Amino acid sequence: MKKDYSILIGGEAGQGSRKAGLIIAKIFNRMGYNVFIHDDYQSLIKGGHSFSQIRASDEECLTHRKKVDFILALDKKTIEKHKAILNKGGIIISGERPYEIVKELNGGRIMGNIAMIAIFSKHIGIDWKILSSILKKEISRDIEKNLEIAKKAYNETKELFKIEKIKNKVSPLVTGNEAIALGAIDAGLDIYSAYPMTPATSILHYLAEKRKTITTQVENEIAVINSIIGSAYAGKRSMTGTSGGGFALMTEAISFASIAEIPILVVNSQRAGPASGVPTYSAQGDLLFSLNSGHGDIVRFVASPGDANEAYYLSGTLLNLAWKYQTPTILLTDKELSESTYKFYPKKIKKEKELLWDNKGEYERYAQTENGISPMAYPGKTIVKATSYEHDRKGYTTEDAETIIAMQDKRLRKFKEMEKALDELETVKVYGNKKSKKAVICWGSTKGAVKEASLKLGLKVIQILFLQPFPIKELKKALKGVDKLVSVECNSTGQLSVLLSQNGIKVDKQILKYDARPLNPEDLELKLKKI
Repeated sequence: MKKDYSILIGGEAGQGSRKAGLIIAKIFNRMGYNVFIHDDYQSLIKGGHSFSQIRASDEECLTHRKKVDFILALDKKTIEKHKAILNKGGIIISGERPYEIVKELNGGRIMGNIAMIAIFSKHIGIDWKILSSILKKEISRDIEKNLEIAKKAYNETKELFKIEKIKNKVSPLVTGNEAIALGAIDAGLDIYSAYPMTPATSILHYLAEKRKTITTQVENEIAVINSIIGSAYAGKRSMTGTSGGGFALMTEAISFASIAEIPILVVNSQRAGPASGVPTYSAQGDLLFSLNSGHGDIVRFVASPGDANEAYYLSGTLLNLAWKYQTPTILLTDKELSESTYKFYPKKIKKEKELLWDNKGEYERYAQTENGISPMAYPGKTIVKATSYEHDRKGYTTEDAETIIAMQDKRLRKFKEMEKALDELETVKVYGNKKSKKAVICWGSTKGAVKEASLKLGLKVIQILFLQPFPIKELKKALKGVDKLVSVECNSTGQLSVLLSQNGIKVDKQILKYDARPLNPEDLELKLKKI
C-alpha cells in the first residue's frame, strides 16, 4: 500500500512555522521517506499568515498535494483558512496546549513550534531518540530549554498510530536555491554578487554562510551585473541572482557581456508580475523576456530546472558553458522551485576548463577563429581590451562596415557551436507512457505536478530543460507519434506555446494557472481529464 502523508503547519509570521516544517520534513527523511516542502508566506515581517506544507511519501514527490492529513495550527487563523482542505479522518492539532506548556516552563513564545512538533511526533509514533537528535541539530540556541519543552509535550501526548520506517536511502534536504549555489560552487564559482530580491535572496545568504566563494551585496542590480562582468573580465567565475524587476535592470549589461564576450551566469527566479506584482509568490511569466533580454542579436544559453537535482546540474552546466563559449547564460527558475525543499541526490558536476591564450605572439582578444571562440587572457598576463562598442580583433572600437559584419558573423558562428553543444547535453526529458499519442509538455517547476497527474492518466510527459538554443532535434524525437499536445504553465499568455509555435510545433490545448500559486496534481488531473 502506498504511503503518502501531507502535513500543514501554519501561524503568523514570526511564530516559526517554516522552521517547524523543515524539522518535520527531516524527521520523515530520517524515517526513509521522500520529502517535499512548499512554503507560503506574505511580504510581512510579523503578522499575516504563513504556512508550510510537508509531503512525505514512499515514492518520488516533487510537489505538494491539494488536501492534507494533518493541520498543525500555531494560531486560530490557520484552522479557519485550511480546515476545508483536511482529508476525511484528518487531524487538527491546535496551538493552545503547546503554548500552555511553554508558559508553564517559562520558555519564550517562539518555542511553541517545538512543543507542537513534539505533540505531532508522539501522535504518529516517532521515537523520542529520533526527535531529540534532530532537535539538537536544528536548534541553534536555548537547546536545553527547547528540549525540556519538547520532552514534556511528548510525554503527555498519546500515540494515535505508528508511521513505520521504510528502507529508502536518507539523503540531504535542500531548497532549489541551495542546489543552485552548490552546482555553481562545484563548477568553480569564485564570486557571487547580488542585491537582495525575493525569491533569489537565499542564494546570497547561503553562499555567504558557506564561505566557499567571495560573496558581496551591492547597492542595486545595475551595479551588481556590472561588478560580475568586471570580475569575470579579470578571470573569476562570477554569478548573480535576482527576480524579474532586478533582471529588467540588468538587460543592458547582458548586451554588454554578449558583445564583449564575457562569461557570466544570471539566475532569474520568477515571481508574479508585472512590476512588483506579488513579491513572495510564484509565476512563470519571464520566459519570453529572458529569451529576448538585451538589445541587438544576443548569443546566450537559457535553461530551466524542474527540481533541486536539476537546479544543481543546470547551474553548474551553465557556468561551465558560459566560460566555454564566452557568453552570458541565464538560469530561469521561480519562487516555487527556489524556495521549496527537495530530497537531494544529484549527479556530480565538475569545473570544465576555458580556452586560454598560449602566450605566443601579439594577443588579440577577439581573434577570428573557425568556431568563433577566441582564446582568453586576463589582465596581468597581457593587455586585454573589453568594450560595449563594436570592435576589431584587438578590441579597438570600430565603425567600419566590413569589420562590423566580420565580428557579428564571429559571434553567430559561436551560436552555431552552442547549438551543436546541445547534442552532448540533456535538453529534453520524457516520462510516463512513451507510446501514448497524447502528451503533456512543460518547463520549470510545473514538472512535479505535471508528471504526477499525467502518469496517473497514462500520458506521455515532455519536459524542456534548455530553452535557448532551442533543442528542436531532441524535442521532435520526443514528440514522435504524438497527435495531441497539451502545454501546462504558470502564466496567463501561454509563453511556452508561443516559443513552440516559433519553432514549428503546434499546441492543441493549454492549461494556464496564473493566481500566483503553484500547481497541484489533483486539480491538474481533473483538467487533463476534461481535455
